[in-house]
Amino acid sequence: MSFGLLFLAPVVAAVAHYEGTRRWLGVAALMAFVLMYYAAAFVRWSWDDPSTVRSLAVPATFALMATGLPPLFGLEWLGLPIYLAFVLAMSLPLRWAPIGVLGSMAVVAGDGVLIGAPATMIGGFALVLLAFGMIMVALRHSRTLVAQQREARGEVARLAAADERLRIARDLHDLLGHSMSLIVLKSELARRLADRDLDRALTEVGEIESVARSSLAEVREAISGYRRRDLGEELDGARTVLAAAGVETTVRMAGAPLPEAADGVFGWAVREAVTNVIRHARPSRCLIEVGRDGGEAVLEVRDNGRAKGTHVPGNGLNGLSERVAAAGGTMASGPLPDGGFRVAVRVPLRSAP
Repeated sequence: MSFGLLFLAPVVAAVAHYEGTRRWLGVAALMAFVLMYYAAAFVRWSWDDPSTVRSLAVPATFALMATGLPPLFGLEWLGLPIYLAFVLAMSLPLRWAPIGVLGSMAVVAGDGVLIGAPATMIGGFALVLLAFGMIMVALRHSRTLVAQQREARGEVARLAAADERLRIARDLHDLLGHSMSLIVLKSELARRLADRDLDRALTEVGEIESVARSSLAEVREAISGYRRRDLGEELDGARTVLAAAGVETTVRMAGAPLPEAADGVFGWAVREAVTNVIRHARPSRCLIEVGRDGGEAVLEVRDNGRAKGTHVPGNGLNGLSERVAAAGGTMASGPLPDGGFRVAVRVPLRSAP
């Protein structure tokens, strides 16, 4: 903005040759013009600031000065509308800024005709005004895009952090819920065996230690983001925890091995469904079926435990539903007509786009 004041050199030279009252009026007008130029340029600290009476009044006053001073003082002042183009390009709403530049060209043309300036001079000033005005519009547009990009990056970072916190919370819930249920079951079994079968009780205590160590490793993997549930491992774990709870378990699998994405989702689904069976249903039998239906992989976990008041939807089933939806699949859960509870998951064999 200050560098642009070099265009006032012809005006300063003209004022220096004025005499008497005209000189003092010229000096006062030139100083007032420069002060109003800075005021109009910085009346809004940010382009995103809302328009106020002051932010509109100051540029309007400057526009009157840039329009009225050339006819009052003469030909040397004809370049003042160039500054008007600068100010309007920087202060008007962006969609109106080019119109402000064109309006400044009209001011140059009108003042030039009133003063009697040569057509070549009017055309030259108009072209300079257009070039510099549009450069300022382009500069403002690019700076606006940079500011928007920074804001977007900040929002992306915030959303990524929130999504990571959600992932860790969901993983920890699913991991610890299953492991803690198994530890509780084996602890109860070890306590019951302590009086009549000390060796087996010690074996159960050793398994509790093993489960605790495994849980600690899984938590570390979940926090670091490297944990992926494997369906085969989860089925083995489901047999172990259900057997410890005295539940007869049947696993049926049909078809070729599942793709990695479906296999991982089903691993989480088995873990969450079996954890709910242990916590809420207290069944005597549990059936886990894995198969294919057209272009989808299908998993069902059914038990014959308590249906009424069983498996109240909570963080576990909600988190599982989010995992399934992220894989492009669907999940259904609810009590069975003959008693018990059912969790059904369907995932496309091909990854969703």
